[in-house]
Amino acid sequence: MRKLLILFSLIISTITYSQDTKTEFTLQEAIDYALENNRQSKNAALDIDAAIKQKWETTATGLPQISATVDYQNALKRNVFVFGDEIIQAGSKHTLTGTATLSQLLFDGSYLVGLQSAKVYLEISKNAKIKTDLEVRKSVINAYGNVLLAKESVSILERNIAVLEKNLNDITKIFENGLEEEESVEQLKITLSSVKSNLNNTTRLKNLAHQMLNITIGKPINESIIVTEDLDALAVENIQLELLDTANNAENTIDYKIAVNDKVSKELLVKLEKSKALPRLSAFVNGGYSGNRESFNFTNTDEKWYGSSIFGVSLNVPIFSSGMRSAATQRAQINLEKSKINLTETEQVLNLQIQSAKSDYQFAIEDYQNKKENLALAERIENKNQIKFFEGISSSFDLRQAQTQLYTAQQELLQTMLDVITKKAELETLLNTTI
Repeated sequence: MRKLLILFSLIISTITYSQDTKTEFTLQEAIDYALENNRQSKNAALDIDAAIKQKWETTATGLPQISATVDYQNALKRNVFVFGDEIIQAGSKHTLTGTATLSQLLFDGSYLVGLQSAKVYLEISKNAKIKTDLEVRKSVINAYGNVLLAKESVSILERNIAVLEKNLNDITKIFENGLEEEESVEQLKITLSSVKSNLNNTTRLKNLAHQMLNITIGKPINESIIVTEDLDALAVENIQLELLDTANNAENTIDYKIAVNDKVSKELLVKLEKSKALPRLSAFVNGGYSGNRESFNFTNTDEKWYGSSIFGVSLNVPIFSSGMRSAATQRAQINLEKSKINLTETEQVLNLQIQSAKSDYQFAIEDYQNKKENLALAERIENKNQIKFFEGISSSFDLRQAQTQLYTAQQELLQTMLDVITKKAELETLLNTTI
């Protein structure tokens, strides 16, 4: 049995270690990892735990409370009473008193409002967690997409450089044989130099993109991770036209729910100010023992202790506050009206944002298809110009122009792939359709 327990512990430790040291991520795996390890998500989860504790803290104020006190007094110099020639000292040299008190709140309007407020605060914390997770998910998608974009850009630029170096080598040999002008060689050198510069810059951006992804998902900034998705395949996967048919219902969005939370909290503040005009009723009972000694011998069981007990009820009735409570209630009412206006404004803005996000997403899809066709055309044009150039039909300037057009088309297509992914994430975040 002990061997089985050790083996089981080793298996659990291995699984935990492999999870912590995970280095390969699909997009969904990166999102799932971030929702567990992103610092903002962690803090949002802790806010919920704090709200739960605060809810119980508020509830407990209306439940029975028990306290105890122990008082010790040493009469350094006691009062005296003079009766003729007789002098009598008052009190004892040492006094020890122990008291326990049980108190119970019977009625308090503020307490009832506080219970409602604690529930609303918990709801606010939960909605804030959802909002945070939505934003973290969107950030991971953006960061992951940027890594794929940089990775694919580097690959394309390296292929372009290989083709250019071969072209330059061929045209140099032709030039050395006196069959081509020096300008053709120079044009290709300019193009090659420009592409190499772009490669160096893109390589640096790729490193930065990896670091940003690490931060977003909660990994150490310089830890090496591998993204396993393909940018083109991911873009195709994210083309979901049915998302464009989703109803523009702002009430289902997390931002609207947060605005509703704000209005409800303002309503409770109005109730709280009104409740301060209500009476407060509480009761208590206490009991204790007191010992009086001429010397510090309270552990002596032969000495006497004197018990006492008190029961009481306290009623506090607010009568006149010179208009202070009325002004506070009116101020709370004004803030409530402002929150209602903000809620209406939020609904209208969200409907507009959803419509705009749908338009952006649809354009990204259409632009992706367009740029894909443009790239195919640019590749054919560049290929024809290469053939013409080496056959002496077209100039080096025409070839460079065709190559520049091809390189632009390549980068534009990559950007539209990323746009499809990120615009969909933006729309999903607004619609609150992912969590």
